[in-house]
Amino acid sequence: MKYEHRILWLGFVAGLGGAALSLFLLWQCDYSTQTRLTLAGLILFTWLATAFVIRNKVAFPLRTLSNLLGALREGDYSLRLRGARYDDALGEVIWEVNALTASLREQRLRAMEAMALVRKMLAEVDVAMFGFDSTGRLQLVNDSGRRLLGRADEDLVGCRAQDLGLAECLAGETPRVLDVVFPGGSGRWELRRGSYRDKGVPHELVFLSDLTRTLHEEERRAWKRLIRTVRHEVNNSLTPIQSVADSLRVLLGRAPLPDDWQEDARTGLELIAERAEALDRFTGAYSRLMHLPQPSLSPVDVARLLRRVADLETRMSVTVVPGPDVQAQGDRDQLEQLLINVVSNAVEASLQKRPAGDGAVLIGWRIGTGRIEIHVDDDGPGLPDGTDVFVPFFTTKDHGSGIGLTLSRQIAEAHGGSLTLENHPAGPGCRACLRLPLPG
Repeated sequence: MKYEHRILWLGFVAGLGGAALSLFLLWQCDYSTQTRLTLAGLILFTWLATAFVIRNKVAFPLRTLSNLLGALREGDYSLRLRGARYDDALGEVIWEVNALTASLREQRLRAMEAMALVRKMLAEVDVAMFGFDSTGRLQLVNDSGRRLLGRADEDLVGCRAQDLGLAECLAGETPRVLDVVFPGGSGRWELRRGSYRDKGVPHELVFLSDLTRTLHEEERRAWKRLIRTVRHEVNNSLTPIQSVADSLRVLLGRAPLPDDWQEDARTGLELIAERAEALDRFTGAYSRLMHLPQPSLSPVDVARLLRRVADLETRMSVTVVPGPDVQAQGDRDQLEQLLINVVSNAVEASLQKRPAGDGAVLIGWRIGTGRIEIHVDDDGPGLPDGTDVFVPFFTTKDHGSGIGLTLSRQIAEAHGGSLTLENHPAGPGCRACLRLPLPG
């Protein structure tokens, strides 16, 4: 039985006793038959009408609530119910429904604004993004992805990854680099994948970053730095050579030659030879920097390595602070050369402040989170603010090549580690820290 019919029958039953009693009392009165029939009809009409009114009073608010909830389900949050009150049950229900409608409307506005922001960000991001469902069909693509595939949005959504040339992107490990040709571009691409859920169903995201343009830009900047460095070093040597050569040409063109022309010629030629030797040292240093061999890995006892490096330094005493018994996985010769460069710089920094050799250079090591940390401390003047000592050919020494620390950092990175140099936060001098991964 329908809910409205149950309410109607409850109204009939509720009025049945009163109506029966009224009819009984009516027939006990001394009225005419016509009067009795008229009053009896009026009693029956009132009984039935009251039952229908009760049904409508109960059903109408529920139908109104149903219409409002239906509007909410369809996404229409503009409707409101009247009669919201705190002092009766129906008024409280109406108030809560109105409050729910307002809350849903605010949430929908926030969701729309967030979605608009996300779409705007995706449109501006210079990374092609594709979203595929569990069957491998495209469901989401941004502007960069559309340009890469050279097709409109309506022509892409629903297409299979194989038809778009993206099947390879849904398999294999990530991140990795791919050499793929697309209608909108070709070159090297970095592939990354992620996942998201839409209506409870898992989907997969594919990100393709164009590495070709980035690599070309980095290559261009590297060439500019190289040309600037080489030009500076070559000019430092060629300028005095040219000047001395011009002076010697003028000297030898005099007639008669001056008495001391041989001494002047010998001095000029020595200067030319010195600058040519300096230029040869520069090209040799750059060649060593560019041709660092791959490390030959083997177990290396850290304590023994550091004691050997400390013993090689003869200008001042280098103290080795005891540490844990640990072995690193690396190339012994390369790591030794790295530490020799770092310790040599630390000793020279200490000697700048204490020429008598009474400075302090300490070497120690410890085990960190998944890595070995080797530190070299000095008590020298420290680094000037803004100085990058790892720039190739940068040096503060009178006869330095400027590649020692650069070569050392390359060795550290070839071992999967890192090398840093920074001033002590609460004291004089610097700390060089070499971090190497613990053997697996």
